Amino acid sequence: MSSNAGRNADTSAAPPLPAPLGVPVADSHTHLDMQSGTVEEALAKAASVGVTTVVQVGCDVRGSRWAAETAAAHDSVHAAVALHPNEAPRIVHGDPDNWSRQGARKAGGAAALDEALAEIDRLAALPHVKGVGETGLDYFRTGPEGKEAQEYSFRAHVEMAKRHGKALVIHDRDAHADVLRVLKEEGAPERTVFHCYSGDAEMAEICARAGYFMSFAGNVTFKNAQNLRDAVAVAPAELILVETDAPFLTPAPYRGRPNAPYLVPVTVRALAAVRGVHEDALATALAANTARAFGY
Repeated sequence: MSSNAGRNADTSAAPPLPAPLGVPVADSHTHLDMQSGTVEEALAKAASVGVTTVVQVGCDVRGSRWAAETAAAHDSVHAAVALHPNEAPRIVHGDPDNWSRQGARKAGGAAALDEALAEIDRLAALPHVKGVGETGLDYFRTGPEGKEAQEYSFRAHVEMAKRHGKALVIHDRDAHADVLRVLKEEGAPERTVFHCYSGDAEMAEICARAGYFMSFAGNVTFKNAQNLRDAVAVAPAELILVETDAPFLTPAPYRGRPNAPYLVPVTVRALAAVRGVHEDALATALAANTARAFGY
């Protein structure tokens, strides 16, 4: 085997099981439908290291239906349903040049977006659906022409979350000021979660004052993520959640390899180290916070 082949094998290999947590926690944001193996295997592997609950998050109509069905079939799975911020402009404007990396699509216009939002609204009413998300704004992949569709979709999701009494799960990429503005203008739901929190300590203080939950993913372990560690240090203990966003954002030292809920303990230990607390104390808070955030 050439050295290149060896490297490729390493990046596709699942990282080893971490030592189990002493206190069980939840993965507050995962995408089981994008991970290899069965749901049952993923849940069993996670439970073996103390990750006993997961929130399965939809990013489009099909994925949201799958999330709702999976939560209905498994007691340890809760669902969140939504159109991802990048999905809204794809529905309206199409994706002829595959900018979203999700395959070509024809433009459907505003009517197609309303139709998709109506289906998310239907799913959001189901009892095992505990969140509306991931919704929000993403200026990383969507250019200026997509902003209007994104913001329209975001506002519709905020209204849905409030009407159904569900948590709002926010995706915020390169759009902090506008996300906070829309939440202020619309009036945020009682339970609002910044998934894969990406702001700094100053934004963490703004979120804390508003009572928003901040969910930290494996990127808090990355060398270049001091802004996230600064936010972890100042975020109130009762507003912190932990997530994988698997299969993405695998924590160091496994960055670049496939992520899964069983790797939550790696991130829990990194958060505990930043905060200077025992991992059991942090895990106790994380478990209670996630249950409170998602109402289960």
